[in-house]
Amino acid sequence: MKLIISILLIILITSCSSVGRFGAGVDITFDPRTIGMQIDDTIMQKNLSARLALNNKKYFLSIQSEVRDGNIFLSGKVDEPEEKIKITKMAWETNGVRSVKNAITIKGQTNFKSTAKDILITSQLRSALIFNKKTKARNYTLETINKNIYIFGIAMDRDEKQEVINEANRIYDVEKIFPSIYLATELSRSKL
Repeated sequence: MKLIISILLIILITSCSSVGRFGAGVDITFDPRTIGMQIDDTIMQKNLSARLALNNKKYFLSIQSEVRDGNIFLSGKVDEPEEKIKITKMAWETNGVRSVKNAITIKGQTNFKSTAKDILITSQLRSALIFNKKTKARNYTLETINKNIYIFGIAMDRDEKQEVINEANRIYDVEKIFPSIYLATELSRSKL
């Protein structure tokens, strides 16, 4: 009974907000996925979040997940490398998963200065995408870890995908860019 109540409470808490843990949620007017795909992705994300929280309550606040067309993007911080491996395994065990991108860091590997720099880089890229009329900024999740930018999202076409990467390349002090940008035409159900 406690398990059922815990799961329902987690789902209720995570679904009450229109703003995701990564900032603004995806606006369906810009999202190229069908409503069915969006629902499937939301179910996968809630399922993973509930399983993580049931495994260890600290994961509810320390680990963020984003799902696009069955592709899971993980970010956050954990105490030990083994935890990162365990969370990655749990993500792969989620029904319907197509891929898992892991940007989880181990606590102690970053300091205040590097964290502040990472926040600045993410903010600069987010602003650039918002003001760039060729991109739909809401379709992208951005995470910067140790000056490496992880971009996860859906582009309407190849030009938009390239424009997002170009904007990331223009930001000062970025070491590497890890794009996981899917084209709307590459989504699994658009191939049926």
